[in-house]
Amino acid sequence: MTSEAKSGGAFHRSLIARLRSWFFTGLVIFGPVAVTAYIAWWVVDTIDNWVKPLAPASLWPDSYLPFHVPGIGVLTVVIGLTLLGFFAANIAGRTLGRIGEAMVDRTPLIRGVYKGAKQIFETLFSQGGNQFRKVGLVEFPMKGAWSIVFISSEPAAIVGDVLPRGAMTSVFLPCTPNPTTGFYFFVPTADIIELAMTPEDAAKLIMSAGLIQPEGQAALAALAKAARSDPAPRAEIAPVSAP
Repeated sequence: MTSEAKSGGAFHRSLIARLRSWFFTGLVIFGPVAVTAYIAWWVVDTIDNWVKPLAPASLWPDSYLPFHVPGIGVLTVVIGLTLLGFFAANIAGRTLGRIGEAMVDRTPLIRGVYKGAKQIFETLFSQGGNQFRKVGLVEFPMKGAWSIVFISSEPAAIVGDVLPRGAMTSVFLPCTPNPTTGFYFFVPTADIIELAMTPEDAAKLIMSAGLIQPEGQAALAALAKAARSDPAPRAEIAPVSAP
């Protein structure tokens, strides 16, 4: 084989490798943008479809423009919830809220659903709450195996009174790749190792099955790798001469 043929084959392989690299680079850049745009569009369109039947057609810009204007339903919901919170903060609003809750509390089937949903929303969106804002490690499902959990709160009295003596904490162990499912259980507080990790980083780590590492952990891994590749010279011990 001549040198020209060899150089031509090498150039061909190099071109294919570069095209493959460019393709995957473009996929990495475009993929997250496309997924985010699709989810955002789906959420906006779903809310618009919920709100549109409740409002008169004369209030929608689509009735006057030759194209669809997305986001009107989302804007309406945001304004409506803000106004609802404003009125609920007043004396009249609190009075009406108590009257409405008293009426719901007398309804047998709806009462349980409403109270459960209210507790969940108050826990998740309360500005002063600390539930699920801490991440920890517990030894699960066996000795020597550790799992990431979201630290919730201390057990209620009806549960804490029958648990073994000692401080106990409730935790939620999410599953991979869907962190909305998992296990909720109580463990001794002393057995929880709290991590300096945000819940967002923990969720990414769980959903990606360890592929997406937290920034702090990735930086420590890079430092450890650099230290292994360039170890510090050890001090040499001078031989002791015999007397």
